[in-house]
Amino acid sequence: MFGAEFSNEVLDIFLQFLKAFAVGGGICLIAQIIINFTDLTAGKILVYFMLAGVVLTAIGVYQPLVDFAGAGATVPISGFGYLLANGAMRGAEKGFFSAITGSLSAASAGVTAAVVFAFLMALIFKSRTKRN
Repeated sequence: MFGAEFSNEVLDIFLQFLKAFAVGGGICLIAQIIINFTDLTAGKILVYFMLAGVVLTAIGVYQPLVDFAGAGATVPISGFGYLLANGAMRGAEKGFFSAITGSLSAASAGVTAAVVFAFLMALIFKSRTKRN
């Protein structure tokens, strides 16, 4: 019914999803273990994960992870650190000022989308305080 070509494409897509889920889930698992067994606040954990993405990018470890897992490595907060470091490194090839602004320009689309969609959701839904 379907050709071998179709089934190979479906298998490739399934394996991409599996790799992304495994790597992204592994990153989330590490964060959950840190939450459960330490007294660190969520803000500190977010900063540490973002800095870990920067450091792992700087030493060349995070890019192979991104190549392997795709969105599984770029969507977690460590992926934001990767994005900032990658933008700064690409900007550094053009000069000192571009090294500083490279990370901002690399992250600008994602930050802009987050702000715009948050604004739209605030217009659509009524916010209220959380009740315990």
